[in-house]
Amino acid sequence: MAVLLRTVDICRDFKQGSQTVHALVDVNVSIQPGTLTMLAGRSGSGKTTLMNIAGALDRPTSGQIFFHDREISDLSENKRDEIRRKSMGFVFQSVALISVLNAYENVEFGLRMAGVHPKKRDRLVKEALTFVGLERRMKHKPHQLSGGEQQRVAIARSIVARPELIFADEPTAELDTKTGLRIVRLFRHLVDEEKLTIIMTTHDPSMIELADNVIRLEDGRVVK
Repeated sequence: MAVLLRTVDICRDFKQGSQTVHALVDVNVSIQPGTLTMLAGRSGSGKTTLMNIAGALDRPTSGQIFFHDREISDLSENKRDEIRRKSMGFVFQSVALISVLNAYENVEFGLRMAGVHPKKRDRLVKEALTFVGLERRMKHKPHQLSGGEQQRVAIARSIVARPELIFADEPTAELDTKTGLRIVRLFRHLVDEEKLTIIMTTHDPSMIELADNVIRLEDGRVVK
């Protein structure tokens, strides 16, 4: 099968005083296109560190990351930023919406900064918000939306530019189980219908059954 993203012997060390913390140790993973992959493990297992490195937000201490068989771990910051901007979307645990902007404006913001034509911008934003079921809440600001609705705005923002690969870091951690499952089913729908590739971190076992693949981490290592 084709591989969209793969890591080779990824290690990530952090200094903590005089001690060295081995956050990731010889991590090898492969992600096929059009799949929902979950990085599972307890807090501190290395899930977020691996996601940040795979998404070119951080660099490994050693090892390599390949995106479309192109090594991206040693690229310049400008080139890594270009890859993120064109090919990747991100959904974070703290939805990081701009409080003074409504849902439409939050989703539009990145397209506006990228210089997308206003008519195309309008079409893409409305399509994204409609896809996540918020077509009637476009003019609402974050404080007027529920936690689940805010997370769906964040998802719409991540998919509006049609990225190949979406990273979602604990997107359901602040939601109740019912709302969290609704969000993960939305991810499942994006994979099945839109053929996106999604990598999501979770420590919630109730989410696992919706994944195509599960990669379990423990103390920075991939475990069977």
